[in-house]
Amino acid sequence: MKQNVYRVPNKSIQNIKAITLDVLAWAYMALVSYKIIYEKIIIDERYPEFSWNQPLYSLYAGIVIAALLFFSKLSLGRGMFGLIKYDENESPTSQAFAYIGYLLILLTFIAGFYVSQISLKEFLSESGLEGAKRIFKALFNPNWSIFEEGLFAAIETIYMAFIATAVAIPIAFVLGFFAARNLMNENALAFTFYNLLRAFLNISRSIEPLVWAIIFSVWVGIGPFSGMLALCIHSIASLTKQYSEQIESIDDGPIEAITATGAHPIQVVWFGVVPQIVLPYLSYTIYRWDINVRMATIIGLVGGGGIGNLLMQYQGQARWNEVGMLVILIAAIVWTMDWASSKLREALK
Repeated sequence: MKQNVYRVPNKSIQNIKAITLDVLAWAYMALVSYKIIYEKIIIDERYPEFSWNQPLYSLYAGIVIAALLFFSKLSLGRGMFGLIKYDENESPTSQAFAYIGYLLILLTFIAGFYVSQISLKEFLSESGLEGAKRIFKALFNPNWSIFEEGLFAAIETIYMAFIATAVAIPIAFVLGFFAARNLMNENALAFTFYNLLRAFLNISRSIEPLVWAIIFSVWVGIGPFSGMLALCIHSIASLTKQYSEQIESIDDGPIEAITATGAHPIQVVWFGVVPQIVLPYLSYTIYRWDINVRMATIIGLVGGGGIGNLLMQYQGQARWNEVGMLVILIAAIVWTMDWASSKLREALK
């Protein structure tokens, strides 16, 4: 295999990444400090009016602070990318840049606490506890008369997840080779295709199946078909990522040996790569089906069919006894799939 000239970035690229990280980190800290610490704590304004100028001003502040501190030991970016020299006897976590990271984490926890609007008073309020008690009482007294209806909806959910996984497997299997960096580093064209494919897969994977289900519900109509398509799209992106990362971690020895014999690239992949990835692929695939069964119960809430669709109907009518019956069925499905997938993965080992 040829040495990948794209793998090792030069110092200029490292510095660009470092300054970018510094700017974003300081801009984030500036915005959080103003919005959370100043507006919510100091002036005690619980829901301050948000202005688009504030992120922009925070970005300006981030640029200024990053520029002033970039060549100091307080540069988080230079520290993260190993551009700061320090005593070998000292741990990187005790360096000055590490304390900036600790501050970043602390501000994130503070921001999360206030943005989540955590309130024990509301959690333990009398009206809230009374409502929760009423719902839980109904859930623990399920209406068994809808068992047959719920069972067929559960079967629909399982088949929907199965077909979505089955359709995604061959597509992800092929794409996995093109999304593996160690197989796509022969020339600039292949490397460009690799980057475009990874970008497309990242975008597809970042859109949750719930959103895909909404899109396909409008596209093909409400029902299990839209749910299957949503799961399939997300499964292709997720499995391709897992497959490609497994390919990138294989031993290069067999590939180099087969390449040295003058074998065709397809032969190199088939005899040098595939034997090393078969078992991990099977494990990933089984786990993905497990995930799809769980997700199928959720996407039904937005018209994706299956037991989730039925759950949404009864929940909208506040028929909590019927919801309790469906919850039991969903729990049984998830538990059964978890047990079966763990046994299969165990057998594969």
